[in-house]
Amino acid sequence: MFRVGVIGATGFIGVPYRKEIRESSQKARLTCLCARRRELLEEAGVTDGVSDLSDNWRDVVDHPEVDLVLVATPDALHHAAVMACAAAKKHILCEKPIGANVAEAWEMWSAYRESGLAHYVPFWTRYHPLFAKAREIFRQGVLGDVRGVIYRWQNPRPRSMPLTWRDDNGLSSAGSIADVGSHAYDTVRWILGCEATRVLTYGDVVSPAKPDLGELNLNEALDWGNSHDRTGSRSIRKGTAIDFASIAFELESGAVGTMVVSHAFFLRKGLAPELELHGVDASLAVDRVRGTVTLLSPDGSDEIVARVTDHSWGNRFTKHVFPAMSDMLAGKPSDHPNLDDGYLVQLFTDAAAQSAQDGRWVTLKSIDPAIDSTDKS
Repeated sequence: MFRVGVIGATGFIGVPYRKEIRESSQKARLTCLCARRRELLEEAGVTDGVSDLSDNWRDVVDHPEVDLVLVATPDALHHAAVMACAAAKKHILCEKPIGANVAEAWEMWSAYRESGLAHYVPFWTRYHPLFAKAREIFRQGVLGDVRGVIYRWQNPRPRSMPLTWRDDNGLSSAGSIADVGSHAYDTVRWILGCEATRVLTYGDVVSPAKPDLGELNLNEALDWGNSHDRTGSRSIRKGTAIDFASIAFELESGAVGTMVVSHAFFLRKGLAPELELHGVDASLAVDRVRGTVTLLSPDGSDEIVARVTDHSWGNRFTKHVFPAMSDMLAGKPSDHPNLDDGYLVQLFTDAAAQSAQDGRWVTLKSIDPAIDSTDKS
């Protein structure tokens, strides 16, 4: 039975996580909640039946009846909370990207890797059955040596959507590169079993100015954007966090790749597959919009080898998070994502963001002299 405290309890991510934990009553119970807006926090307390509420995250970490802390705050606020959790011997789930930069990610990973505590990073995409099928096909050798990768993660926001912390480069690790790019890169490395070695990025803020309505959470901003015209807002300004990037990369296997990540309203998804893997013997495409995995042979013939059109994540805590933590605490090997993966993914997203700033190829280099970017131990 995990006793759970949630930092960022009323945000876009915290709300569904709390619901799944409430429904996992045989595995966990919510004990303490933290959020910055008192009215939303009070509502959450009533919904969850939790009386210990605070706007200070340290109250969650220090709570004597909390042994698992969920860190679901803006990227720049992860590090202090996670390091305090490590010192207090608390298990954690930390949202991705795990740090504001790779230096923070390394410190967090280092604090937990020999601690005996459980840690989890929710790279959910690797649990989608279409990507699991793609990994199975790759491991069976059907594609042969994969030489090319194309990934398109376009997550368009409503045209009139107001600014949130995700548009602020002081709170967001690297805009779309870190937000959706972390998922995309983790999926590639999980399927192919190798890391990137260097990247070259073009990244910019390509969306027009947005309404500034104050400290809205993402749900509120999405709702407002779907029901209002931005021209009616009194305050409009551009965000400062990258919302479009095109990333060329090389993998340690010698394969080359291109990744497009975006939150711009005009880059809609569904015209092309999300992921393409091109091997010497065959190519594969994963299309989540149409719910298919397609194989393409060198002669041009194609075959849909998997179809999933009604996928539901279900209760991710019951299915994945709590079993992963139990396995880790029991010393059992598992394929679930944790801070090891969070650190290696941040090596990629930081390098991509640095490349966008410098306009040059950037090599992935670990901070830890004991390992390099290709060592997953």
